[in-house]
Amino acid sequence: MSKNTAQRILVGAIMALIAGGAAVLEFFGFPAVRVLGITIVLIMIVEMILCMKKTGQDCLKKSGVSFCVFLAWLFVMLAAINTVGARPQIVLQLLLIICAADTGAWLFGRMIGGDKMWERISAHKTWSGQISGIICGAVVYVAYGLMRGVPLNAAIGMIWTGISIALLSQYGDLTASWIKRKMGIKDFGNILPGHGGMLDRFDGWIYALPLVWLTML
Repeated sequence: MSKNTAQRILVGAIMALIAGGAAVLEFFGFPAVRVLGITIVLIMIVEMILCMKKTGQDCLKKSGVSFCVFLAWLFVMLAAINTVGARPQIVLQLLLIICAADTGAWLFGRMIGGDKMWERISAHKTWSGQISGIICGAVVYVAYGLMRGVPLNAAIGMIWTGISIALLSQYGDLTASWIKRKMGIKDFGNILPGHGGMLDRFDGWIYALPLVWLTML
């Protein structure tokens, strides 16, 4: 096992423990999910600002508008998590779909291979990975509904929600990759060894979270 893989597993386990701790605190009445979510998005915003400061003047002249729009969208995410975070059950459902989509895209994309989606933006993402990720996200969400006793006809309707969130999470990932390509960087930060920065790890929430927030307004 490579050092990078070991780091990814260790950091992933720590993140899972933190999520579990937040769930326990929620049980005792502390709004841990909301606080944790706001903290994560704030760190994402700081990472983006620091990356913009490190970017050369020529790059800023060419792509500065794109960077500013992306940064502004992160503030939309902040408003979204402030509202959605008060409903930890919804955050849990988002987490299930996005993690399933991310894992499915990575695993089956490597196994199946095939044509690249946008190689100039992300060298490793394939159409097979995207389709597999969407299917995994939808299947996991439906399975979650069935385990909670949701009627079968309602669970079938959950497929469309799973597909939408899974698809949006992948395009959030692609958007972040596009911004990094414009900046000429590999990662937004190094706060999570093996994963990069918070923005690298939670880019799947970029579009999914605001969409859920808009449906709640």
